[in-house]
Amino acid sequence: MEQRAGNTQVGGRLTGADIHRYIQSEFGGNYHPDFIYYLLNHMGFSWITSRSKHPKQSIDAQEAFKQIPN
Repeated sequence: MEQRAGNTQVGGRLTGADIHRYIQSEFGGNYHPDFIYYLLNHMGFSWITSRSKHPKQSIDAQEAFKQIPN
């Protein structure tokens, strides 16, 4: 993740450990790290991940493909 002034993170992935630290710092809650996932599920949150990108992926080739008429 990228770092910005004030220790604010921009981009990247949000992990259970990140949420655990946030709960501890903002609310003073002291949950076991494994319980964070249960807590999020109980609150109605779901775990969504992005699809990984192939290392040889070409954005230029993708844009050219989009220009092909159907």
